[in-house]
Amino acid sequence: MANIRIGTRGSKLALWQANFIKDQLESLGHQVQLTIIKTKGDKIQHLGFDKIEGKGFFTKELEDALLEERVDLAVHSMKDLPTTQPEGLRLAAVSYRANPSDCLILRKEVVDESQDLSFKANAIIGTSSARRKAQMLHFRPDINLKDIRGNVPTRLQKLREQQFDGILLATAGLERLKIDLSEFHCIEFDPREFIPAPAQGVLALQVRATDRPLYDILRRLHNSATVRCTNIERGVLQLTQGGCHIPLGVYCEQDSKGNYHVWAAQAATWESPLRSVQLSSSSKANLAQRVFDKLQQVNV
Repeated sequence: MANIRIGTRGSKLALWQANFIKDQLESLGHQVQLTIIKTKGDKIQHLGFDKIEGKGFFTKELEDALLEERVDLAVHSMKDLPTTQPEGLRLAAVSYRANPSDCLILRKEVVDESQDLSFKANAIIGTSSARRKAQMLHFRPDINLKDIRGNVPTRLQKLREQQFDGILLATAGLERLKIDLSEFHCIEFDPREFIPAPAQGVLALQVRATDRPLYDILRRLHNSATVRCTNIERGVLQLTQGGCHIPLGVYCEQDSKGNYHVWAAQAATWESPLRSVQLSSSSKANLAQRVFDKLQQVNV
């Protein structure tokens, strides 16, 4: 194609993601340019995610730009993307999966190895994710949770300024930005124990449904192994009929023999008791439904 216009958010992490895809497309011989678009989630910085109305508040403006033909391709963090595609759009490809885990970043002076998760009692932990709040309260009911917004460097600066004792971030973003965290104490959670968001660490490439030439180009970047697992994770999310608002973590991995292993954790609200399940299967058929059903059957 003569020139592929990529729509992206303007944060350092979003630009890393868009440039990663840009480099891949340019290596295939295509000309590519980036168009930065501000989303609702970028503009509303004073509210936690659970207080912002609607779904797709990091994606809708990018999707609008696609539909209006201002861009040809939108690069999303797949965990931000609603499970239902708007009419006229479709996913063309998903990327490899980066580290799916969450990372707890603590100021060194609050570290207390005698406590669970190695930090002092009644610590102030920053996150705006209902999923992370529910799971943190499950492991440490004594903590004080405080909403935090802004891009990754902004959040780390707030931690540095002692507005928080610790903050939670996705490991994938920290690794992609190559951020030096040596001044902090970092705990990388096992994604089988502290369950990430569905499709965390994966990029989704969205195009107009009518743009067959670009769809065919992007299929060369598609990672079929990734999508086998993210389809199950996002299938559970779709069954809950929720988005970033709901406290839901789902993580799926496939072993060397092709078996699927799924871990899921859900709460009614971020302050409610956590329900956790694990399910293994040799087949992905109806696996999302089975995980969802098992979650609903857990007594808390």
